[in-house]
Amino acid sequence: MPPLPKRKYPKARQGKRRQHLHTTLGHVIACPRCHSPRLAHTACPTCGYYRGREAVAVKGRELNQ
Repeated sequence: MPPLPKRKYPKARQGKRRQHLHTTLGHVIACPRCHSPRLAHTACPTCGYYRGREAVAVKGRELNQ
C-alpha cells in the first residue's frame, strides 16, 4: 500500500500544479458577410454562409436579405 498524505491538500495547490491544463478559445474571426464573430474554418452560425456560399440553412432567417 503506498504512503498517504497526513493532511488534505488544498485545492489552490492542486490548481497551481495543473495551471497548464486550461482550455483556450479557438481562432475567432469576423464573418465577411454579416460581420458577426465566428470560428475560423466553420460556417457562420448567424447567416449560415461559408466561403461565399450558403452551407447551412439557418432557422428563423429572413429570405429577402
